[in-house]
Amino acid sequence: MAKKTETKTPVEKIEREYVIPLRERLRSVPIYKKTPKAIKTIKEFLVKHMKIYDRDLKKIKIDKYLNEFIWDRGIKNPVHKVKVKAIKEGEIVRVELVEIPERLKFKKLREEKREQKSKEVLDGKKKVLEKKTEEKPKEETAEKIEEKKVEEKEKKASVVEAGKEIEKAAAKQMKHQVGGKEKAPKIKRVALKK
Repeated sequence: MAKKTETKTPVEKIEREYVIPLRERLRSVPIYKKTPKAIKTIKEFLVKHMKIYDRDLKKIKIDKYLNEFIWDRGIKNPVHKVKVKAIKEGEIVRVELVEIPERLKFKKLREEKREQKSKEVLDGKKKVLEKKTEEKPKEETAEKIEEKKVEEKEKKASVVEAGKEIEKAAAKQMKHQVGGKEKAPKIKRVALKK
C-alpha cells in the first residue's frame, strides 16, 4: 500500500491595525454592564473586519494587557475607543494593544523576566537529568521488579494493620475516659390530690 504524503499549506498571517469605536455601542447599555459590552464589541468588530465567516466570537483571542487596559477604569466607565493590532493565523485572531501604557509596560517586562528565569531553570534541570541518565543506565530484570511489587504490597498491608490497631486503641481509651453513659433520675408520675 502506498504511503500518503500530506503537504501542509502555509498558514496565512494577516496583520492589521484598527481604531475600534466603543462609545456608540455602549450608550444603550446599563451602567453596570458597560465594560463587558466593550469587550464583546471589540470581538464583534474584529469578527466582521477580519473576515471570520461563521461569526464565532470564540475565535477572537484578546491579549491580557488589552483586557486590563479596558477594565482599568472599572465596569462603569470603559474607554471610548481603543487602538489594536489584530493578527490572523488561520481561523484564530489574536488581538493586542498597539501602544501599551507605562504602567502596563512595567508589568509586561516583569512577567517576561519571570518567564525567562523559569526557562533557564528548566533548561538547567533538564541538563542535570540528562547527565544522571547518561552516567547510570538502569537495567532492572523482571525478578527485581516483582520483588519491588511484593515489598510494596507488604508495606501497604502493614500500614493498614497499624491503622486499625491505632483506631482500636483510641476507641478503647475514649470509652474509659467518658465513663459510660450516665443514667438520668427517673421521675414518678403521681396524680394530684384534691
